[in-house]
Amino acid sequence: MRRLTPRQYDRRASISMCAYVALMVLVWPLVRGTPATGIKFLLAVVPVLPMLYVIGLMALRIRYSDELEQRTHLVALGAATAVVGALSLVGGFLAAGKVVALDGSILIWVFPALVMVYGSTRWWVMTRLYGGAPDCDDGHAPMWRRMLLVAALMGFVGLAAWWKGDRDPFRLGMLCGMGASLLVAALVVLFRRRRKLP
Repeated sequence: MRRLTPRQYDRRASISMCAYVALMVLVWPLVRGTPATGIKFLLAVVPVLPMLYVIGLMALRIRYSDELEQRTHLVALGAATAVVGALSLVGGFLAAGKVVALDGSILIWVFPALVMVYGSTRWWVMTRLYGGAPDCDDGHAPMWRRMLLVAALMGFVGLAAWWKGDRDPFRLGMLCGMGASLLVAALVVLFRRRRKLP
């Protein structure tokens, strides 16, 4: 398989993440109302498929990168595994000791937590240890465009929840707040970038 360009990687990952959000909004709510176990199983794992594709894309990206990039990915992956593993261990002991009540649905947050710690650690390694610029695009979609995509996805999820009658003020407020924060952050990044251009 040939190496993906950064733009191809960004486009495929963005499409996969949009498919994931759409499946979570449209398919996931059907799981609880389905009586048949086989169909319930299929509906429950369908949203995982785009995420598995993104994991495969990440593996290809790392495989075909140079030694420095592979090292930064390895350091970030090691840090993410250590942080999320330690938090999971603490959470497991707290749940087993009946200090906090946790159910199995908390496992949904393991992968997003890994990705967030991985991304922030890799950014720190690239900017602090190797002197890269935090706003360097190196062929990828600009950061402001990625932030706008995530803000739009959060807005879509919020509108879908509102449309379906979910009027939980905390959930809707969290989605609106996170989406608006990302929108403002994207505009700030775009404004700062435009000011630097000659």
